[in-house]
Amino acid sequence: MNFHLQFPIPSFREKISYSDKMLFIGSCFAESIGERMKQHKFSLNINPHGILYNPASIAMAIRRYVRNGKLNEKELFFANEKWNSWEHHSRFSHPDKNICLENINKYISDAHSQLTAAEWLFITFGSAFVYSLTDGKTIVGNCHKLPQKKFEKQLLEPKMIVDDFKQLFTDLKELNPSLDIVLTVSPVKYIRDGVIENTISKSVLIQAVHELVRTQDNVIYFPAYELVTDDLRDYRFYEADLVHPNEQAISYVFEKFGTTAFDASTLTVFEKIKEIRTAALHKPFNQDSDSNKKFAAVYLKRCTDLLQGYPMIDLEPEIHHFRALSGSI
Repeated sequence: MNFHLQFPIPSFREKISYSDKMLFIGSCFAESIGERMKQHKFSLNINPHGILYNPASIAMAIRRYVRNGKLNEKELFFANEKWNSWEHHSRFSHPDKNICLENINKYISDAHSQLTAAEWLFITFGSAFVYSLTDGKTIVGNCHKLPQKKFEKQLLEPKMIVDDFKQLFTDLKELNPSLDIVLTVSPVKYIRDGVIENTISKSVLIQAVHELVRTQDNVIYFPAYELVTDDLRDYRFYEADLVHPNEQAISYVFEKFGTTAFDASTLTVFEKIKEIRTAALHKPFNQDSDSNKKFAAVYLKRCTDLLQGYPMIDLEPEIHHFRALSGSI
């Protein structure tokens, strides 16, 4: 008997390699998968605006990256003893206005450079609900813990998302014609909107995403949402809050992603890096023993051998670690 539903995932037309540059943007699930990629030495930038949940705020952020559009101080506001941006996550907030603005604009500039040269853009939608200031004009990416009365809540329609992103994808193609775009829907449950409302929100996102995939040549879908909700389909794969997928679920999704998106050579290098990282995290009982020095020397050589074929991979922390353990420093 089968106790969970496995389903085939279409392989990516173009495969990811270690020479590729990538940008991940969207909900906290984008950060989870992006961090796994970064840990395994892929070249990528994750959420230059901080975590964003709704498609409108994500599109607004990407448009800034496309045109390298810097914020000015008039676009900041002061609340809770810090300067903040309505477009940005609170991790950019700061008591000093100049530091806040400088940090925001540095990340925008870096994202512009990354996006111009990137092979891949990964976008994860979290919720179709958007919050706007009561002026009815300013959609916010983060409410910065301000009173609810300052905001109006709206559910985006699929057509609104599709129309917005079709134009955005046209702009992206002008900036970087070789860019491939991967859309995902976050399996995180946004129950602060309500359980029923979360289901409605996800259905809006899924409908919009598949319309974009159907009509855009360079846009593909990776079913992270379905892998958690239909394949795993069990609360033991969630954190104690029953909202966020746990490490086991994220690892499962990432494993499926690798078999779908990586070519054979990338998978081989990925496994070598995984082994090197595991060795670097090993805590020896006796750090000064001969056996531990030999162990470190073996993995130091594996690092240097790997770099001969893949010089773009940053193994400097691991090399420094193994050199210190082996007595080479």
